[in-house]
Order: sequence, then C-alpha cells, then structure tokens
Amino acid sequence: MPSAPASAVDPFRLPELAGHLLNRLRGERTRVHAITNAAAQNLTANLLLAAGGIPSLTVVSVEVQAFTSRSAALLVNLDTLDADRRAAIPQGIATARAPAKPWVLDPVFVDASPSRLKFARACLAGRPRVLRCDAGEFAALAGADATLETVQAFAKAHGTIVALTGMVDLITDGVRIIRVENGYSLMIRVTAMGCAGTALVAAFTALHGSALDAAAAALLVTRVAGEIAARDAKGPGTFQPAFLDALFNPNRPTLITHGRVS
Repeated sequence: MPSAPASAVDPFRLPELAGHLLNRLRGERTRVHAITNAAAQNLTANLLLAAGGIPSLTVVSVEVQAFTSRSAALLVNLDTLDADRRAAIPQGIATARAPAKPWVLDPVFVDASPSRLKFARACLAGRPRVLRCDAGEFAALAGADATLETVQAFAKAHGTIVALTGMVDLITDGVRIIRVENGYSLMIRVTAMGCAGTALVAAFTALHGSALDAAAAALLVTRVAGEIAARDAKGPGTFQPAFLDALFNPNRPTLITHGRVS
C-alpha cells in the first residue's frame, strides 16, 4: 500500500531512500500499468520485474480501465501514438485520477509532432504526478527553453514534478531542486532505456508520499545500475542484459556508495 505523505528528504540522504524504496518494491511487488510505446514494452516489463515490481502493458481501450484499477500506478508514454493508444490513454488517466492514484507522463517526441504535442497538453490537464522529459520535449510543452527558472515555473504552474533528464537529471517541484549526476553514455545507445526507466518512477511514486523524492530516487537507481553495468559491457549489445542484472542486485549500501546527488 502507498505510504502516507512524507517529509522532504535531504538530497544527500536520497541514496538511502532509494535503497529503502527498492526493498519495498521487492517486498510488496508493486504493480504498474504501462501504456507505453511498442519499442519500449519488452524492456519496460523486464526492468520492472528485475527491480521487483509487476508490469502490465495492455493498450486495448476496453481493458485499460480494469488493468489500471488493479495497479498501484500508471505510466503514460506517448511514443508510437497509434489509434489504440490514443483511445486508451485518456481512459487510463481518468481511471487513475478517480482514487488519486499516481500517474506519470513521458511525452516522447512531442517536439517532433504538432498533433502529439496537442495530445500531450491535453494529458497534462489530467495533472500527472511526475512529468519525465528531455530538454527538447520540455521546450515544446512549455514554449520556452529548459532553464532552471522555466522548469521550476512550469512545475509550479502545473502542480507536477518535472524530472528533466540529460547528462545530469534535474528534478523539481518548483521550489526544491535535486540533481542526479550518475549515468553512463551506453544508456543512450540502447533504445527505450529512458522510457523503461520511467516505469520505475511510477512505481516509486506509489510507494512514497513525496513524488519529488520518489522520482529522484528512481532515476538514481537506474543511473547507478547503468554505471555498474558499463563496467563489464563490451557495447550496447551486452549492456542491456548487464543493466537488468545490475538492477536486480543493488541494495542500500551500493546506492549510498555510488550515488552522486546534490
């Protein structure tokens, strides 16, 4: 069951929180329903399973309400935005909102498609708990470049956590700011790595009262796993299975030792 609202965590204690949430995910087998893109479905499911959660992935509109209802959180990813997903996403969001269940929006490539951008803005009206995006996607949604000031203002205006991912991840609620500095370049050489990682953000928001801390903790876990996986990987082909292995194994001491947060 979700935790009661929690007080903000000092960024330097975030690795400890990340380990705690990972242990809870493994113990409670938190279920996330992911309306995600075709390229990301397999990795998203495997990432959640490796971390200890349970995925479901249907995009069929007549089923999405039932699957969202039985899940603790919802992920909405806008890549491969076909007719089935366009029909299912509003139903999933409405189902999640009815009991104030956390849901996370990943507006993939909204900077490339006007129709997708319009759809994403309609989704934003459903007040996602977390918006996970890159600088280009943010600029399209906000109509302004991604600076610290514009990201904070957007988070305040929309009542959401903005998790802006890049070389350094910036997570803010409009007031507090957390930066996650871990990661490895091979993570951008494997398709859907970021999309799949957003599912862990959704899972952690279901387990912790502060969505800001939950989002930052989830990004930290995936980035630390990426660094660990890169030690033995010979390239992108060996990196993905090594990443899933690394995600299966980390614990609180590992995250405390390797986490770089400010």
